[in-house]
Amino acid sequence: MDSYSKYTDAHLLYLLKISDERAFEEVYKRYSFVLLRHAQRMLTNKEECRDILQEVFIKLWEKRIYLLSDTNLSAYLYTLIRNRILDVLSHHKVQVNYLREATIMPPDAPLEADRLLREKELSRLIEQELAHMPGRMREVFVLSRYEYLSHHEIAVRLNISVFTVKSQINNAIHRIRVRLGL
Repeated sequence: MDSYSKYTDAHLLYLLKISDERAFEEVYKRYSFVLLRHAQRMLTNKEECRDILQEVFIKLWEKRIYLLSDTNLSAYLYTLIRNRILDVLSHHKVQVNYLREATIMPPDAPLEADRLLREKELSRLIEQELAHMPGRMREVFVLSRYEYLSHHEIAVRLNISVFTVKSQINNAIHRIRVRLGL
């Protein structure tokens, strides 16, 4: 039995291209720890970092046959994780800006100041609870409630079951209701 740990990255890449699962396992063993640490330096949510790491290795497996034989595996993996981190940071920024604009922009119909203050406080409390949710739960809830994706669309995008999507949304709503005292 070959010891994959002795193979060079170039040889592992060759084996990946022919769908060798043990080569994939070796690449995971070799790079998962350093890639996770890299993500944790950029993001504070550890579950989100683990999700990103998983997405990177899924993408590696999905794109394995398209990789060129002279691809630097280490650089490729770092590029994948860096780009995914930037996507997450950008998404966080969009969320914050959206909520800021939603609380600053006057609504179409004039509303009393008390109602505006309550809506602003409600948005703030929901955002606080979102920040404390596990990464996947938050991601599913945001896709459902802010990006208006259907349960099926979310399941396809995140490669999870529709049942898991429904469960995550129900759990998120329950957490928000508890936070709001409803």
